[in-house]
Parts: sequence; structure tokens; C-alpha cells
Amino acid sequence: MGSTTALRIARQYADGVSAKDFATVTGLFADDIVWHQPGDNRFSGSHRGTAAIGEMFGGMMTVTEGTFALEPTTEPMANGSLVAVTVHFSAERDGVVMGMNGVDLLRIEGERIAEVWLFSAGQQGEDEFWGNA
Repeated sequence: MGSTTALRIARQYADGVSAKDFATVTGLFADDIVWHQPGDNRFSGSHRGTAAIGEMFGGMMTVTEGTFALEPTTEPMANGSLVAVTVHFSAERDGVVMGMNGVDLLRIEGERIAEVWLFSAGQQGEDEFWGNA
């Protein structure tokens, strides 16, 4: 698979996430996708499969009363089947506002996202914001 295909899929991912269109986003996932959510908070860990990732997205939207937002800050950058998407994410929870930069690293197999690793510029602050389960 070439970088052109990977970039196209990454752009669809970025557009879907920024529109909060999680049905489109999860439609890009491979059946056995693995999502690596960093940190030590209620959403951290490796989530396997579309249902588990959808549940995580739903949980984030619930605890932030729909304020969670993620916007790409640059065009995706491909290195073969790996694509980095720089992002800014923000949310409000119980009167506390969080906003920070990060990177979503996607591994594309064929026409699907097979694995995702997230990186946050301030993991401790993100952990404090999301809290424990």
C-alpha cells in the first residue's frame, strides 16, 4: 500500500473525528483494530475492536457532556503505512477546561485503520482531567 492511500484514509479519519462523526470514524477501522490510549485514567489502555473503541468514545462524550472536540492542526504525514496526524483536543468536565496538542499515529492496512497510538503534550494534566474509573 502506498502513502497516497494511507493519507486518504487518515484525512477521512481526521475529518470524521473533527465532525464528531464517530460512525464514519469506526467505519474506517479493521475488525481487529487496537487503539492505544495513553496515560493512567478511566480511558487509558489498549482497546480492541470497534465496539470497545466506540464505548470509549461514548464515555468521553458522556463525561464531557458532548464538549470533547478534536481538530487536526496540520495535514497528515505519511511514512508508508504509518500516518501521523497532529491534533488539538479540548473538553470541559465539571467546570474544568482541558485543551492540549497531541499526535494520533495510525497504522493503515489495506483500506482500514489497523492500529492507533495517541500521544498527548501533557499526559499528567489529561489524566487529572479524565480521572479514574
